[in-house]
Amino acid sequence: MSAGPVVVLAGGTGGAKLARGMLDVVGDDLVVVANTADDVELYGAYVSPDPDLCAFWLADRIDARGWGLDGDTFHVMDGLRELGREVWFNLGDRDLAVGLRRAERLAAGDRLTEALHELTAALGLTARVLPMSDAPVRTRVRTEGTWAPFQEFMIRRQGRGPIEDVAFDGIEAATPPPEVLDAIAAARAIVIGPSNPVISIRPILDVPGMREALAASPAAVVAVSPIVGGTVVKGPTEPFLAWAGHPLNASGIAAHYGGVLDGLVTDEAGHGTSVPMLQTDTMMGDAAARQRLARQTLDFTEGLR
Repeated sequence: MSAGPVVVLAGGTGGAKLARGMLDVVGDDLVVVANTADDVELYGAYVSPDPDLCAFWLADRIDARGWGLDGDTFHVMDGLRELGREVWFNLGDRDLAVGLRRAERLAAGDRLTEALHELTAALGLTARVLPMSDAPVRTRVRTEGTWAPFQEFMIRRQGRGPIEDVAFDGIEAATPPPEVLDAIAAARAIVIGPSNPVISIRPILDVPGMREALAASPAAVVAVSPIVGGTVVKGPTEPFLAWAGHPLNASGIAAHYGGVLDGLVTDEAGHGTSVPMLQTDTMMGDAAARQRLARQTLDFTEGLR
C-alpha cells in the first residue's frame, strides 16, 4: 500500500458509514472532508450536522437512531417546549454542548477546522474530520415557489419536492482550508462517499479551488454510488438528481460529477459510463460490509493511478 492520506468526501449517513469502514482499513491515514452547507445556528449553538455525524460514526458513538450521540438525553429540548418555545430541530443535550462550545470558539475567532479538531480529539480520534471551508456556506432549497434553508426544508417541509432550485449561499467567498488542500495534494486515494450528490457532495466540489485541487492531485478520484439495488437507501437523492437533470442510476451519478471522476463503484451492471467501473455489493449493513466495501474501493482507486 502506497504512502499518503486517504481522503473521503462525505455528507450524510452513506459517506459517514464508508468513512467508518475506511478507518478500519487505513487507520490514522484517513482524512474526511465534510459538507458544511447544512450547518445551522440555533439555541445559541453552532450545529454542524455532517461533520458531527462523521465524527460520531468514526468514534463508534453514533446513536442507534442514526444521528446524534449514543444514549443522549433531550432534557433541554423538553424544557424549551415547556416554556412555549417551538422546537422543530431536535438536539440532544450532549449534542447541544458540542454546538455551544463550537459557537463559543467561533465567536472567539477560531476557525471551524480548529473547533472540529477539538471535538474529534475529545472523542479520541486521530483520523481527521475537516470542514470543506472555514467560511459559512448555506444551502437553500426552493419548492412550491418559496425558498427555505436546508434544515427547514428537510424537517419542517419533510423534504418534499419537486425541487425547483438549489442555492449555496456564500459559496463564492469560500475557500478550502489549507489542511484540506494539503491532504488532497498528498493523497494516495480520493473517494467521494455515497452521500446525496447534489446537496451533500456538490457544495464540497463547488468551493472555489476544490475541483482544481482534485484535478492536480496525483491520486485518482472515485465515487461510490448512493444507489443500491436501483433505489436510494436514505434521503431525497431522487428529486435532487431529477432537478439536476440526471437519472437515478450509475450513469446519472457519473454524469453529475462530470470531469471529476476517474472511476465509479456501483452495484449496477452495464452502467453506460465512460469511466472505469468496479461492480460490487455496495450495501453497508454492518461493520464487515463497511470494511469490505472500503477495502475494495481503496484497492480499485489506487489501481487507477
